Amino acid sequence: MTVTNDEPVARELEPDDESTAGQAYAFLLTVFGLFGVIALVVALVVGAGKGDGQTAAGTADPTAVTLSEFTISPAAVTATTGAGIHVTNGGQVQHNLAVDATTLATPMIDPGKSEHLDLSSLAPGDYTLFCQVPGHKDAGMKATLHLTAGGETGAAAAAGTGTIRMDMSSSSMTPEQMDKAMQDSIGAFPAKTDGVGAQLLAPTVLPDGTKQFELTAAITNWEVSPGKVVDAMTYNGTVPGPTIKVSPGDHIRVILHNKMPQSTSIHFHGLITPNSMDGTTVVTQDPVKSGQDFTYEWTIQSTPTIGMYHSHHNAVEQVPDGLAGAIIVGELPVPSGVTLSQEQIMMLDDSGVISYAINGKSFPATAPMVANQGDWVEVHYLNEGTQIHPMHLHGMAQLVIAKDGYPLANPQEEDTVTVAPGERYTVLVHATEPGTWVWHCHILPHAENEQGMYGMVTALVVQ
Repeated sequence: MTVTNDEPVARELEPDDESTAGQAYAFLLTVFGLFGVIALVVALVVGAGKGDGQTAAGTADPTAVTLSEFTISPAAVTATTGAGIHVTNGGQVQHNLAVDATTLATPMIDPGKSEHLDLSSLAPGDYTLFCQVPGHKDAGMKATLHLTAGGETGAAAAAGTGTIRMDMSSSSMTPEQMDKAMQDSIGAFPAKTDGVGAQLLAPTVLPDGTKQFELTAAITNWEVSPGKVVDAMTYNGTVPGPTIKVSPGDHIRVILHNKMPQSTSIHFHGLITPNSMDGTTVVTQDPVKSGQDFTYEWTIQSTPTIGMYHSHHNAVEQVPDGLAGAIIVGELPVPSGVTLSQEQIMMLDDSGVISYAINGKSFPATAPMVANQGDWVEVHYLNEGTQIHPMHLHGMAQLVIAKDGYPLANPQEEDTVTVAPGERYTVLVHATEPGTWVWHCHILPHAENEQGMYGMVTALVVQ
């Protein structure tokens, strides 16, 4: 922070004679005497105010605020203009703290680090605090601020109502250190970790032709990135859960075994089911308690579509922590002359214990897609997170052929496809350009910082 303060320049007096010097000496004694009285009064006032949480210098301690995914604690903040706020990032990704409708904000704060938010330029009153990372405010990172006068530091008092300029750079790294960190982060890709999600789940075909799938919900150790192992909520031990693929008109049965310590359910998002199979606890079924099973059974709709299955009980915790998977019905129509070489799932997450991830993994542990030059690759984006993610592929266009499983009458090319929570987009990529092409969320704090790439980054490798 830079504070501008013009100090008066002291000039040395040169008395012309002894009389003038004596007068000056007497004047100084009088001034020093007055300062002594003032100092005594200030000391008495400050001493009386110590019981109000102020220091001996009259400066209140800054209010402590903690940021995490996706809350600000406490939700109702009280602070003084002089003391400001001490902000700690207790989460797993970068956050910052800003005052709405003002220019005041901390720099982006790395996990485990702290910054001070100076409030000395604000008038006492009520304000809103929030995190400026796109999507974080909507996900719940906002709080009220009640600001009172007092507790000014010497710098703030000297500044008065002058302009406070915030230094928005949070980097303490040298350019050389930053370059090396970037090189190290990319050099580790693709990193090996335990567990692979979204794998195809083969059904058991019963004598009457019913396709039966079994899903076990349980707490599982899941390695999101090298060394980062979390207690994820999983279907069949993986994040995302296994991919279910069926044909239009199939009669299917999905048996849920709940091995978690809390109740759960399954909602088949984007598919047409009987009301009793909708999976919304209390509304259409009882919660599936720990140790219990529940069977979902119905006949699949007659048209191809792309759906998701996920918990609809304590979903704010269970879905971001891993209880989600893809369910694909048939094959979507593709433009004439296009022959697909592969079909891929790209499930997006951004919160809970998984945090920023593609298919349950954070860069450098994300798996690259590999294609031969000239191949057509079909990718289904499924956003099971709490934020919008504009997915950007370098080098080649993405031909959007369906939204939420519904084919588009006029497919269109985009280089960045914006996927909101709950949405599904299907894109085709014609792998015409050889090389390794970065593929990432273009909300940059979801993909990169001064330490290099992380989170929602992968690559398309065209051989």
